[in-house]
Amino acid sequence: MMLMNFSPIALCAQDLSKKGRDMNDKKILIAFFSRADENYNVGYIDKGNTQIVAEMIAEETGGTLFHIETEIPYPANYMECIDVAKKELKAKARPAIKGDVPVEDYDIIFLGYPNWWGDTPMAVYTFIEKHNWQGKIIIPFCTHEGSGLGSTENKLKKACTGATFRNGIAVQGATAQNRQDQARKSVKDWLDKLNL
Repeated sequence: MMLMNFSPIALCAQDLSKKGRDMNDKKILIAFFSRADENYNVGYIDKGNTQIVAEMIAEETGGTLFHIETEIPYPANYMECIDVAKKELKAKARPAIKGDVPVEDYDIIFLGYPNWWGDTPMAVYTFIEKHNWQGKIIIPFCTHEGSGLGSTENKLKKACTGATFRNGIAVQGATAQNRQDQARKSVKDWLDKLNL
């Protein structure tokens, strides 16, 4: 199975205004791992696929964005990157990440990532293991090039002890990059069904 869709960008935390969606005064965090550079099926990109989807979610919910970024960047070349990612997965590595955000201060956490080798990037687990997820609502979202969410939701449920999960969404990376109106509609329809 090929590693799909990934992206590093600078750490960002940003509040965006709600677009009419009633979130019942819940504090919302959109924490995501994303990698630019060379990506499968989209070539070299400036903004990662998962970042694009994360920003769409933030626009709809007014949530705060936090980018999970490794201290040591992944190689820009796609084949080199997937080799590193495969080795990290096999070793169950926990690569160091830059910065953090107080997850405990939020009610709803959208957790985003590219589907790499049927799992989240190992840096997402580094982030998860820093926090207490008891009582949180977690909503996963991923980008991919054919594998969808796969078994990532079940793996996250095991890692985020005490959290309640809502149905996630998988957006093809090429759609996030090249058909953003379509991706935005999928995200909006998904959020509507979640009834947050």
